[in-house]
Amino acid sequence: MKTYAAKPSDMNRAWFLVDATDLTLGRLSARVARILMGKHKATVSRNADVGDFVVIINASKIHVTGKKPSQKLYYHYTMYPGGMRAPTYEKVMAKDPTKIIEHAVFGMLPHTKLGDAMRTKLRVFPGAQHPFGNQCKKITLEEM
Repeated sequence: MKTYAAKPSDMNRAWFLVDATDLTLGRLSARVARILMGKHKATVSRNADVGDFVVIINASKIHVTGKKPSQKLYYHYTMYPGGMRAPTYEKVMAKDPTKIIEHAVFGMLPHTKLGDAMRTKLRVFPGAQHPFGNQCKKITLEEM
């Protein structure tokens, strides 16, 4: 039996549309990261980017459980002395809700050049409007 190795000519990428309305952040992020890495395919290969494109709409309507809205912090360092910033989930959500989903999904992807290629296949929009038209197949959380 031979080991399968993915080639660029074998890769056919699909586009998936996910509506984040009333979904939990962690559960959505884990399933989206799985699609971006290509683990949902039989032709998965660790050394090649075989994943599909994912478009997430209604990012402003996602929720977290417990006391996370007031206690969860997103750390950022400005590279200046005393430049540590730590806004809460509520403040980041009010400013740019797409950053929350991107931060959660990107944390679940490999932190390598291959992971950088996977990150380019994620598109997140705060509302229901997106420029990708009918090329996306709409899926639910259970189908992922």
